[in-house]
Formats: sequence, structure tokens, C-alpha cells
Amino acid sequence: MSDTPKPRLLIIYTGGTIGMIENPDTHALQPFDFSHLIDNVPKIKMLDYDIDNIQFNPIDSSDMGPAGWAEIAEAIADNYDRYDGFVVLHGTDTMAYTASALSFMLGNLHKPVIITGSQLPIGEVRTDGEENLITALQIAAATTFDGSPMVQEVAILFENYLWRGNRSTKMSADNFNAFKSNNYPQLAKIGLGIHFAEEALWRPKEKQPLSVSTKMDHGVMFVDLHPGMTQATLRHQLNTPGIKGIVLRTYGAGNAPTSGWFIEEIAQAIARGMVIVNVTQCVNGGVHHRRYVAGDKLANAGVISGHDMTSEAAITKLMYLFGLGLTSSAVATRINTALCGEVTLS
Repeated sequence: MSDTPKPRLLIIYTGGTIGMIENPDTHALQPFDFSHLIDNVPKIKMLDYDIDNIQFNPIDSSDMGPAGWAEIAEAIADNYDRYDGFVVLHGTDTMAYTASALSFMLGNLHKPVIITGSQLPIGEVRTDGEENLITALQIAAATTFDGSPMVQEVAILFENYLWRGNRSTKMSADNFNAFKSNNYPQLAKIGLGIHFAEEALWRPKEKQPLSVSTKMDHGVMFVDLHPGMTQATLRHQLNTPGIKGIVLRTYGAGNAPTSGWFIEEIAQAIARGMVIVNVTQCVNGGVHHRRYVAGDKLANAGVISGHDMTSEAAITKLMYLFGLGLTSSAVATRINTALCGEVTLS
């Protein structure tokens, strides 16, 4: 008999399609009790893990936000020393936002936080939820040759791939492989086995105690460029009360209109203390401020390059940094640094 202790894992159930059932009267999907979810996955017992669970008040992930992120982060922090890994069950629509936010909130993370869900409810015959849950548990239990956790970051597991959480985006509303990381390689490929890309896995430079920062500042927003945007529209958005930071979603390699009024409105907002981060609307690639005149003018106005960050990572990073109580200038500086593998800096 092996003396190796069983992996101790904690499942945190927040809601989402994986834990829903069809209302017989309205045929709409609605959350059900977590114990029913476990009953629908009897194969979990075959894993021979010690598994506990925490059930939040189940919500549709469209309602997930900073308060929910804080609840998840605090649950992990409160149980951090008792478990080897954590699996968060979550709806797909805002999963990439939650994964990004948790990656910033959980400082010095040295254990796996695997977020998963499903496109079909776990009680349905063709559900992807059963496989995703079992695989997420196996990944959370995986160790290296020296017994350290194989994954030491927040990651999204969906169907055939494990992705870094703060590099991921939901790419499909229909496919089982719903998520992708367009600017960072997969952390693992799931087929007949689970094949980790160890060179891609995050490894903290120093082993320090977990630090949790749950305060996220709501004073941020997206501004999406589109042809025909007027000065009045842009000015109205840039003067939204209470807004400190903006993720400006631009064209191509970070380009925007070169009209004098556009650059002037942006420059005035930055002069008032606004932090504006430039990310591309494209799903692949990143911002190259100096490649074209259009992007160069934004850089000269004080707009910060988001490089290859996802929109989800950029907006939650702003929320996190302002939540630390930093000044606008300090936020602007730290936006341009890699905190936990969320951006590639040349």
C-alpha cells in the first residue's frame, strides 16, 4: 500500500450551466443544488481523492463581478493551507474576467486554481460538464517529480486545453472548446492523457505566503472605437463620473483616428488624471504603438500600451491596481509591468 497521502481538493461552486437543470414548465435553465451535481458524476469517486466542496448562492455568470471574485478569493485564502488544489465551477460568459481578476487578487499563489464549467448542463446525456469536472480535478491534483503542484496559477480548463486564466478569452458560444489563449501557448493538452507544457507554466520567483487583495475599484470602463464615432460621444465617455481608468479598444496594432479632436480629447482626459490603456480589438497579436502614425499619436498623448493583454486582463488589472489605492501615475507605471504572466513585454 502506498504511503502517499491522497490529494485534498476543494470544489467551489458558484453556478453556471454546469450546475443547471431545465425547468419543466418554462424549459429555461435554472441552478440546482450542488449535491445533485455530484450525484450526476459518480466517476469522481474513482479518482480516490479527498474532495470537499463549498456552494455559493448559485448565479448566472452574467451577474458575476468584484463582490463574487472577492468571495471566491477569500474562500481560497481561508482554506489555502488545508487543500492541495482548488476547482472553481463557473459560468462561461464571464469566466475569463473571473480568471483574470483572481490571478491578480491571489498574490504569491503556489497552488492550482482551476476554473471550469460546461456548455451543456451536467445532467444532460451529451454534457461536456462531466469530463471537464473530472479533468479539472486531475489537473488540480497533478504534481511534479518532486511533489510540488504542477500548476501554480489560475487556469481555465475546457475540453481539450488548459489555458492561463489571464490570457484566456471565450471564443465560442456553441463549441465545447469554448476558450482560447491567442497570445500565449496552452498549459496542457488533454487527449488520451494530460500532457503539460511545463515550459509554459507560471513559476513564481520566490516562495512567499499567499497574499490576498480583494478590493477592486469599479471606476473603470471600456471605450470601443468604431468608424463614425463623434467627438461628442467620445467626450461623453471620457467624462463619465467616477471613472479613473479606461481600456481603449483600438484597431489593428493599436491604431485610432488621427483627427485633431480625437487626440485632443484623449490628451485632456489623461491630463485630468485618467489612465488609458490601449488594447487591440483583434483576437491575435497586440499593440505596437510606434508602428503607425495613428498609434504613435496615441502614445505621444500619454496612452499606455497594453501590448498583448486581453481585454479581460486589462480591465481587471486596472480594477486591481486602483483597488490598492495607488495614484494614477503609480497605476500607469504598474500597468506596464507583468504581475503574473498576463502580458508579454518586449
